[in-house]
Amino acid sequence: MKASRLWKIYPSGESSIQAVKGVNVEIQVGEMVAIMGPSGCGKTTLLNILSGIDEPNSGEVTVKNQPLFGISDDARTRMRAENLGFIFQDFNLLPVLSAVENVELPLLLLGNSASDSRKGALAALKSVGLEDRAEHRPAELSGGQQQRVAVARALVHNPAVILCDEPTGNLDSTTSAEVLQLLLELNKERNTTFLIVTHDPIIAQHCSRTLRMSDGVIIEDQRNAEEE
Repeated sequence: MKASRLWKIYPSGESSIQAVKGVNVEIQVGEMVAIMGPSGCGKTTLLNILSGIDEPNSGEVTVKNQPLFGISDDARTRMRAENLGFIFQDFNLLPVLSAVENVELPLLLLGNSASDSRKGALAALKSVGLEDRAEHRPAELSGGQQQRVAVARALVHNPAVILCDEPTGNLDSTTSAEVLQLLLELNKERNTTFLIVTHDPIIAQHCSRTLRMSDGVIIEDQRNAEEE
């Protein structure tokens, strides 16, 4: 994933807010990158642009050398579905569906058969240690288990990048550590690429790189000493 000269400006009354200002960033395959910074610094706006949720005023984003913007809405939707996975702070699971039904949704939306989608979803749940909870609905799962289901849903279609917005923000410290360990294992064992917006310095310490933002710009791109 690569972003070049990204600008995002929001109108605010008679003035405007420059949320992202000329940002350039490149994420290599297999990297685990944290984005940190104070509230309002632009990190969530940047994540939303990189994920295709929001469109920049100018600049470009490419995923696997294909443009994310300047294409039709249908093409962007397809590209996001094929190449990106998402993990949110509040899990975003559909409450009326079981764990396995939530996880198989990305595969069904890509046109996979029901049987293949179910097999893939069960395999993804097994990879996060929840094969025995496949038929449980979100309300029957703990917060940590719900986030594991969300992780399984994000990786089930083998995306190029998984984008995470405060993935441990709604979890207690013990459960946060367990989810972080799961992400680290997936990164190491499957070479899964992660881009994580977080306030948690422990997550950042375990990432291969940390991008620090302030006032809409990246002010530091620090590589973890263990990775050098």
